[in-house]
Amino acid sequence: MPARTGRAVLDNLRANPPSLWLNGELITDPTVHPQTANCATSLAALYDLQLRDDLVDTMTCTSPTTGERVGMSFVIPETVEDLQRRGEMHRTWANAHLGFMGRAPDYLNVNVMAAGTASAYFDRCDPRFGTNMRNYFEFVRDNDLALTHALTNPQVDRTRTASELSDPFIAMGKVRETGDGIIVRGARMLATLPISDEILIFPSTVLKGGDDLKPYALAFAIPNNTPGLSFQCREPLDHGASHADHPLASRFDEMDAMVYFDDVLVPWERVFLMDDIGLANNAYAGTDAVLHMAHQVVNLKIAKTEAFLGVIQAVVDMIGTNSYQHVQEMIAEVIIILEIMKALKVASEVGASKNAHGVMTPLRGPLDAARNYYPSMYQRLVEILRLTASSGLITIPSAADLAGPRGDDIRKYLASAGGDAGTRIRLMRLAWDMTISGFGGRQQHYENFFFGDPVRMRQALYGVYDRSALVERVLAFAEDTEWPVIAG
Repeated sequence: MPARTGRAVLDNLRANPPSLWLNGELITDPTVHPQTANCATSLAALYDLQLRDDLVDTMTCTSPTTGERVGMSFVIPETVEDLQRRGEMHRTWANAHLGFMGRAPDYLNVNVMAAGTASAYFDRCDPRFGTNMRNYFEFVRDNDLALTHALTNPQVDRTRTASELSDPFIAMGKVRETGDGIIVRGARMLATLPISDEILIFPSTVLKGGDDLKPYALAFAIPNNTPGLSFQCREPLDHGASHADHPLASRFDEMDAMVYFDDVLVPWERVFLMDDIGLANNAYAGTDAVLHMAHQVVNLKIAKTEAFLGVIQAVVDMIGTNSYQHVQEMIAEVIIILEIMKALKVASEVGASKNAHGVMTPLRGPLDAARNYYPSMYQRLVEILRLTASSGLITIPSAADLAGPRGDDIRKYLASAGGDAGTRIRLMRLAWDMTISGFGGRQQHYENFFFGDPVRMRQALYGVYDRSALVERVLAFAEDTEWPVIAG
């Protein structure tokens, strides 16, 4: 199958629904359930963008195995230009949802591309696994599947390793091997976009211990409707309101879920890594998947920051505060954040080089800087939008109010310098959903932990960033007593 249409996405969800549990019930069809249908429709709309006549060259490339058009996020970059073309694809999808779908399918598409082209890494565990990883990448690409993933263990007791808990299968691990595959049991968190086709399980990078942790060193992928696999969803943020009243939540509540594995059979052809703690801990870095994922993320965050800048400017134009000095100063701050992110993206591409597997790979330094910079800056973006919109984020009647008996009063008292009451309300609803609604609050928390705990992220940056040449330079300067002195 070439790049899918939105209808094909929805048809597959109806035919093979994931086992989603929400509010005590099993969702049998996520395409029609009132609290998942809107996101399913939005997901389908992204796939339709791939095949739009004016975007098909931006959104797709040619599969080397089938000759069909497939998603550009699956391209194997050979040049800097390939990375830039893929970036255009990332931004086109991100602009469609204003950057508010953190787990749109292109995020994990670049993961499986990097892992599939680095199949030799998995060969080190078992030659079968390298073949499996390469085949899986081609399968996902040529069937244009949407994936979710879940990385971390349940937060039961962080003072103990998974093997030391009262039940060694609270954290998902391998129970046993069979002729057909491996049996896994336990839980993982946190799967975003469980209304997808398959789940990719890659190793957590925090397996610190001895052989007792081998059962947790796993990588595999299975369909979301596999027997024994289920998703326990959080409370929805899409409350069935209109797009006018909840412009983001009613479209892009991706849902987050705990994933339960109740003695799930993973066929041997879907196993990519097993029992090797060293390979598990280095899987993302060793395949360079983390860098391609970070490249997608930087493009996504640029689109999201542009959305904030657009909304903030529209709000101050609407209420007539655009000439205030302190408002201009805050908007300039947003511009600086945006331009820094854009510069880091360009630096990662211009500095790219081919890795050991022949894949053009973005430069790590700028991407690590972006991953550590943006979480705190996102909190500032939210704050600036709240400050500039001020009480306008609170006094927002609903679309039903505007159409109701008091509509004339609303049109009179909520008109503004930049537009009528209806225009103002729609804009403020968007600003509200970006900041202080339940959806906005989830986004703020999500961004803070997008790549992990911020403190650990900085510790990781400290560990990988090579500063030795800089230390040598300054020590040599300090020791140089022959620096010329010009007499006065």
